Amino acid sequence: MTDATVPVKQPLLALRGIGRSFPSGEQEVQVLKDVDLDIGHGEMLAIVGASGSGKSTLMNILGCLDRPSTGTYTVSGQDVGTLDSDALAELRREHFGFIFQRYHLMQHLTATGNVEVPAVYAGTDAQARDTRARQLLARLGLGDRTEHRPSQLSGGQQQRVSIARALMNGGEVILADEPTGALDRKSGQEVIGILRELHAQGHTVIIVTHDMQVASCTERIIEIADGEIVGDRPNVPTVAAPAQDGQGVQGSQSDAAAPGAMTRPKLGIARFSTGWARFAEAFRMAWRSMMAHRMRTALTMLGIVIGITSVVSIVAIGEGAKRFVLSDIRAIGTNTLDVYPGRDFGDDKAQSIRTLIPADLDAIAAQPYVHSVTPATSRSVRLRYRSVDINGTVNGVSDAFFRVRDMQMTSGAAFTASDVRHQSQVVVIDQNTRRKLFPEGTEAVGKIILVGNLPCTVIGVSQDKKTVFGDNKSLNIWLPYSTGASRLFGQQHFDNITVRIRDDQPTKAAEDSIVKLLTLRHGGKDFFTFNMDSIVKTAERTSQSLTLLLSLIAVISLVVGGIGVMNIMLVSVTERTREIGIRMAVGARQSDVLQQFLTEAVLVCLVGGLIGVTLSYGISFLFSVFVKQWQMIFSLGAVVSAFLCASLIGVLFGYLPARNAARLDPIEALARE
Repeated sequence: MTDATVPVKQPLLALRGIGRSFPSGEQEVQVLKDVDLDIGHGEMLAIVGASGSGKSTLMNILGCLDRPSTGTYTVSGQDVGTLDSDALAELRREHFGFIFQRYHLMQHLTATGNVEVPAVYAGTDAQARDTRARQLLARLGLGDRTEHRPSQLSGGQQQRVSIARALMNGGEVILADEPTGALDRKSGQEVIGILRELHAQGHTVIIVTHDMQVASCTERIIEIADGEIVGDRPNVPTVAAPAQDGQGVQGSQSDAAAPGAMTRPKLGIARFSTGWARFAEAFRMAWRSMMAHRMRTALTMLGIVIGITSVVSIVAIGEGAKRFVLSDIRAIGTNTLDVYPGRDFGDDKAQSIRTLIPADLDAIAAQPYVHSVTPATSRSVRLRYRSVDINGTVNGVSDAFFRVRDMQMTSGAAFTASDVRHQSQVVVIDQNTRRKLFPEGTEAVGKIILVGNLPCTVIGVSQDKKTVFGDNKSLNIWLPYSTGASRLFGQQHFDNITVRIRDDQPTKAAEDSIVKLLTLRHGGKDFFTFNMDSIVKTAERTSQSLTLLLSLIAVISLVVGGIGVMNIMLVSVTERTREIGIRMAVGARQSDVLQQFLTEAVLVCLVGGLIGVTLSYGISFLFSVFVKQWQMIFSLGAVVSAFLCASLIGVLFGYLPARNAARLDPIEALARE
């Protein structure tokens, strides 16, 4: 009969030949030397030693916050040395709970918020983790302190919050670094009492301390000196002072009977794994951080606010100016085409060309794309009414002229086609002429004035047309071209012909057709055309160029604002180094830290963009109060572009600080004050 082999139980934590050295100038300092150590499930032990003995370094290696320089470390048989940073973060998050001497609580979070942090990175549902955090705090005697911030809690209460945080994800292994070092005697005894109760419930509790009185409360004491384990002995624990005033780990007998029942996450807690859910949590944490540091946030987004306000306002001003200019040009008639004799403006031979005649007028009017057509012949003539004698411009036009130029009458009416056919001696005068000839405000319609030596009856007064090109100061009157040709000018040809194209017809095609028509009629091209649409296109190009130029200048302020975001975020990373270390210690991955700080930068820029757009609309209101001629015109595209710019700036200039935060070493970060 052979003896049955008794299986050897695998230790929970196993260190073999562990060494850890740190560079110091050109040399290396050996902090740990060839450490071998096994820690079993459910043990409660103390690692003791003087300052500088290496006990804190050993704890950091045990908690996967640091890697050994030599040797192997396994957790439940898993070689930690083979794990990447994300896997180490998961190991810390799922198996370890840290209790620090200085508590390491985040000041902008409530007690509940601090306890929830490990569960946030574990992906626990918000409602579930809130419920669990409150239950843990209640069982640690802090049920009435759940909404208090660390500054509103005593040292003992802050350490209880730290314990609750260590238990949030289960806390299979509790690592306590000098847990009573910053507490008074009574609070220290209470904390040791809580740790012993957790040990009784099945947790592995490792206390790092230099206080032998604290170590005497554990079942095993490991002594370390000069980086080497010099003692490893069992211990009969002394009885710690019981927790007073109901401030221990409060639970039922069934809780105590079932190891870890009170502290392990319960079944049914929903966990998220989608990128959207992670982003939502990062957004929530970033918003809390922004609200906790309002002044810093305001200074960070100031440059973005100025830049977005400038860009949106300049684009709106440019669009308003463009529409104002184009509306004035269109009032003249943007779909009109002028035909002149000669090769171009200033042609000396133009005076001798007399081929623009009434037959051309009829031929053009017969084209299907023509809305209306009018000739024009102009001369400077003396105008007289009673004792008033002035010089003005007389224009011989057809009845269609007023439709071509879209001119309205303030009194009277324009002449008709019948007036043109019968060479009627009637005129329409403009407002300047009316003011000069009738200075006393006398009604002009019906009065007879002398145009040269030709008596004419005023039948209409045209409306003033003030445009972007300035007010017209000249004196103009219009009479039928047939009257002017036979009784004033002594010529049958026209100085020019103006054609109004139908709105649904392309002006360029119409221009080409008219050129072809008149070339055939004249037997050659002895004229040139001027398309008003070219002025519109030129004005649009000029306006767009000016808007682009001003927008580029405004974009410079956006870039400056982005640099400001980067600088202040870099300062923020420096200020919040310890917070980053805490987050990494409780299980945050590098990608979690990167996402949070990047989200924070983008959120700052987006809020700045929203404020900037709002300010732009405020500027628009003030603009409309002081500038009556035209208004700022906002477009959805400009507003959307502003927010896209803000987001892009947040990503570009927030990435470097976020990356720096994600690459921080958790040990150095936790040690930073």
